[in-house]
Amino acid sequence: MLEDMTTRQHIPGRFSESFLNDLPLETSGTVGLELAPPPRISETRTSFSKLADQAGHLRSRTRLLSDDVTHLHQDAQLEEWSERARNRARSSTQELLAVLSGLGFAWRDVARMAGVSVPAVQKWRRGESSSGESRYRLAQTVALCDMLSENYLVSDVASWCEVPIHSDAPLTALDLIAGTREELVIEHAAAHTTSESILDRFEPEWRQRYRSDFEVFVAPDDQLSIRRRNSNG
Repeated sequence: MLEDMTTRQHIPGRFSESFLNDLPLETSGTVGLELAPPPRISETRTSFSKLADQAGHLRSRTRLLSDDVTHLHQDAQLEEWSERARNRARSSTQELLAVLSGLGFAWRDVARMAGVSVPAVQKWRRGESSSGESRYRLAQTVALCDMLSENYLVSDVASWCEVPIHSDAPLTALDLIAGTREELVIEHAAAHTTSESILDRFEPEWRQRYRSDFEVFVAPDDQLSIRRRNSNG
């Protein structure tokens, strides 16, 4: 008969005492020394599995809700812009030009944003009539500037529109307006997305087109300098 568990002795050539002491044992039944059955963990695993499923479901719902809210917000922004443009279109072409000039836009930039030539803008300034389409285009530009300054607190709108959207490309808000992508200008001003995302939607190949072999860096004398990019970086 096996000895009581409290008086186990070393079993030469088979198992060490420390190994046996670590084993879960049963002392009841007809056999005095039995290995205990493995713990029942199926219920625990099931609980974690259900929790993971619920969390995954909530993440999916949150993502869909976020997309819906984003689209709703963008639609509301565009509706506000359209309403402002309709109100601004009540002004004459000369009055709209005066507003843009007062904001600091150069006439060449006004011509770009309106989609016409500089001579056409000069004729409007002299009092010649414009087409309804051109007048509304000017009204849209003025309305956009109103939103930038009032809703997004952009000061000196004309100067802000000349700032590159991303340091790796020369594209600016003026380019977006000239390309009739005012919704991207609003997104950029609202800072609800990254500058990379803005440019990806405007010009998908911008990284390849504007890639440079040189980069600007701060030299030891604290002055900006230019150097060739590391080919490995």
